[in-house]
Amino acid sequence: QVQLVESGGGLVQAGGSLRLSCAASGRTSSSYAMGWFRQAPGKEREFVAAITWSASTVYADSVKGRFTISRDNAKNTVYLQMNSLKPEDTAVYYCAARLHTISTQAKGYAYWGQGTQVTVSS
Repeated sequence: QVQLVESGGGLVQAGGSLRLSCAASGRTSSSYAMGWFRQAPGKEREFVAAITWSASTVYADSVKGRFTISRDNAKNTVYLQMNSLKPEDTAVYYCAARLHTISTQAKGYAYWGQGTQVTVSS
């Protein structure tokens, strides 16, 4: 089992920045790819970004150039740096883990955190 705990959410004005963190514990290993997803009220959970052990990354088109995913394997922590935030980025952000390869589909991830709220005011 892998436990994931997100932190760093909050309220920010449009154009501002936030940095989310996801700390992993339990049976963590370098074999896990990590992803960030988000879910706004009344909408499906959507892919945001993902990263492999070797730091290969994939981003949703809606966040390219604004968000950066990174990881510190020694600390078992993944980060999501969010810049130039827009009101449409408002959502609960979830961290997820899966073995080996990246997936952009939520159903491909076995482990999930509890989520952290990000609210961007206009």
